[in-house]
Amino acid sequence: MQAFPHHYGVEAKAEPEGDVVLSARGLPPLPTAPPAEFGGSGERWSPETLLVGAVADCFALGFRAIARASKLDWRALRCEVEGRLDRAEGRTSFTALEVRAHLEVPQGVDPERARRLLAKAEQSCLVTNSLRAEVSLDCQVELV
Repeated sequence: MQAFPHHYGVEAKAEPEGDVVLSARGLPPLPTAPPAEFGGSGERWSPETLLVGAVADCFALGFRAIARASKLDWRALRCEVEGRLDRAEGRTSFTALEVRAHLEVPQGVDPERARRLLAKAEQSCLVTNSLRAEVSLDCQVELV
């Protein structure tokens, strides 16, 4: 890992109508649009789905790193995140993020240890740590 601080740059290009296109050096362009709740078609990534997706991605990548460092044997992780956008104190913001993780581990793995590592991934997620929304974790560990 590189020394802190890290810097990340993204550019958004927009015209009066149509998609907003996000780009970053070395990455493919990503067309975005408002979600259906804000009058969009719901067929493109939006700022809202990108933020919730960033939480899911951060959780999965964080768990992968923590499991590797802890030498936890696991088979698959499915992480679903639901974000609640609401009006509070005169501002529209995400007020809650519910992280539901389903982890498959082989027979012989201690499910409680796996749950602790899932919790550690949630607690160390830099995306949720950067937000004001309340975050909850519901995790299942399945022996396969």
